Amino acid sequence: MSHVHIIGAGLAGLSAAIELTDAGRQVTLYETGPAAGGRCRSYFDKELDLTIDNGNHLLLSGNRSAFAYIRKIGALDLMAGPNRPLFPFADLKTGERWSVRPNKGRIPWWVFSKARRVPGTKLSDYRELAAIARIKDDTVVGESMRRGRLYWKLLEPLSIAALNTRPQAGLARLLGAVMRETLLRGGKACIPSFPAEGLSEALIDPAIKLLTERGATVHFNRRVSALTLSNDRVNAIHTGDTAIPIPAGDSVVLAVPPWVAADLLPGLVAPDAFEAIVNLHFKIDVVPEGDVAETGFLGVIDGTAEWIFIKPGYVSITISAANGIVDDPSRAIAATVWPNVRAALNLPGSPDAALPPFRVIKEKRATFAATAVQELRRPPARTDWLNLALAGDWTRTGLPATIEGAIRSGVTAAKAILSA
Repeated sequence: MSHVHIIGAGLAGLSAAIELTDAGRQVTLYETGPAAGGRCRSYFDKELDLTIDNGNHLLLSGNRSAFAYIRKIGALDLMAGPNRPLFPFADLKTGERWSVRPNKGRIPWWVFSKARRVPGTKLSDYRELAAIARIKDDTVVGESMRRGRLYWKLLEPLSIAALNTRPQAGLARLLGAVMRETLLRGGKACIPSFPAEGLSEALIDPAIKLLTERGATVHFNRRVSALTLSNDRVNAIHTGDTAIPIPAGDSVVLAVPPWVAADLLPGLVAPDAFEAIVNLHFKIDVVPEGDVAETGFLGVIDGTAEWIFIKPGYVSITISAANGIVDDPSRAIAATVWPNVRAALNLPGSPDAALPPFRVIKEKRATFAATAVQELRRPPARTDWLNLALAGDWTRTGLPATIEGAIRSGVTAAKAILSA
C-alpha cells in the first residue's frame, strides 16, 4: 500500500488525510505544534478560566466542501446556528437595527419585502449586488457597485469578512465566487452555522479520532525542516536530525502556511503579503435578545468591532483586515471595542464601567491579502515534483482564504496524489 506523508495538520492537511484514507492510502501527518487545527482551534485560557476559540468562523450551508468534511467526521450534531437564513445587524452610528432574511428558494422574492432587506435600500441596489458575481477582471470590491446604503450596510462588512482585505484592494471576483455558491443559490445555501462548543471540538478532534481509527499516524511537535528533492520527486523529509525516506510510490502533501512552503520549496511562487485578524474574548454572561437569540451572532456597522458572537460564559469579537490595529497594545484594543459590544448588545450599566476580564488574540498573518497581485501568486495543487502536492487556502482554489477554501484545497491535493 502506498504511503502519503502530510506535512501540516490544519484543516487543509486533515481534509487531505480524510480523502486519502477514504481511498485506502496509509497516511502519516506531521504537525509542528502541540495540537492540530492551525488557525482553527480551541484552547484553555488559564487567565479567563475558559476554553476559547482562537478566532471565529461562520460557515454557510452552501459551503459544500466544508459540510462534506463535517459529515465524514461525524460532526454535524456539533454545529449550531439558526435553521433559516438570518443575519442581524446593528449600526452604532445611527442606532438602526435590522435583519437580512433571504427566503430559502432560489428566486429571491425577499428583496421585494422591506422587512427582509437592508433598510432604505431599493430593488436596483440588489441587481447591482447580484452583478458582482459576473465580474471576471481585477475590479476591486470598492468599485463594484454604487456606494449607497446597501454597499455600506451589507456589501462592505460581508466583503471584509470573506476576503479579510479592505474593499479598496480586495478582488470583487473572489467575493463573487463566494456569492455564486451561497447567496445566489438562494437562502437555502445561506443558513449560517458555527461550532456549538468550540472549533477543535467540532472540526478538529473528530477528524483526528477518525484518522486514528483508520490507522493513520499523527505526530505532534514534529517540525519538518527540509525536503530532499531530486529527479523530479521528493526523496526524503527531514525532522530534526532524522531523515525519513520517501520510496518510489509514496507521496507528500505540503499543507503548511505559504511562507513555510516557500522555505521548503526554493523557487516556489506563493502569496507574500498578508492581512491580520484580531479576535477579542470578554468573560461575561450575556442573554441575547431578538434575532440575536436565534443566531448567536450580530454584525456591527460603524464600529471597530465587526462581528460579535455570544458564547457560553463569554462574548467573542472578530476584527478582520486588522493590519491597522494589530500592533496596538491589547488593553487599548479592548478598551476601544468594549463600548461597541455594550452598545450593540444593549448591555446595562455605565459606559465607563471597568473592562471585564478579556483576552486579545492577534493573527498577524491570518490570510493572504486578497488582491490582484497576490492572486497571481497562488500556485495550483500539482507541482513540478511528481509525488508532491500543495494544500492550503492560499493555493489556487478560486476562493478567498476561508475554511471552505482550506478544506477544498485538501481534497484537490489528495485527488492530485491519487491520480498521479
